[in-house]
Amino acid sequence: MAVPDQPPRVTEFRRALRAGVALYDAGEFHAAHDPWEAVWLPLEGGSDDERLLHGLVQLTAAVHHARNRNWSGAVGLAGSALGYLDSLPGEYRGIDLATVRPFLRALERDPERIERAPPVPLTHEGEVLAYPDLELDAAAVAAEVLAEEYGFDEGVLADAIDYAREERGTGRSRFAAMLYDFLAGEPTRAFVFDRLEGHVERKRREAEDVAGLFEERDVDG
Repeated sequence: MAVPDQPPRVTEFRRALRAGVALYDAGEFHAAHDPWEAVWLPLEGGSDDERLLHGLVQLTAAVHHARNRNWSGAVGLAGSALGYLDSLPGEYRGIDLATVRPFLRALERDPERIERAPPVPLTHEGEVLAYPDLELDAAAVAAEVLAEEYGFDEGVLADAIDYAREERGTGRSRFAAMLYDFLAGEPTRAFVFDRLEGHVERKRREAEDVAGLFEERDVDG
């Protein structure tokens, strides 16, 4: 019996796909490749899913190089991205490739067009994605990528994400709200991170205090 062409962890695939699209649509062209690359590398070479992610990684790299006036790099990557995406349907995994491919052809012919017009937006399931459109787990992926991109403490972000997940179903959303505020960007990202770090440190201390109650102690007499 034939096995459908799909990654072993569909939820992880969708989460990474949407996180990367939101980063790309926010103009984070360098950072956008990270979520896609994480799920692309383990895939079987030549599968449709591998071709999609490989092509998207090269799309955002082409845009990144064009914006930095590396014209030859942009041309080469635009052509390479087309090589991966051309064989896929006009819409695949919710991504509208029918609008991406003409942009790549135009960028390959004239990379300086990036200085006259913005790059094509990506859509997933008909939407240009902003960070508030992301489910918490996809927003967490995007936040971790931006923490690495801009030099914020990734350990703080990782703990904040764990605390946000613990809040689900409790009626509280303090950590989730701060994660989305962190994603919202400048000029408040550093201020939001400082607040987030303070809340994380308090939660860490609370956990340490509780753990200490159950540690064995020597009792004299």
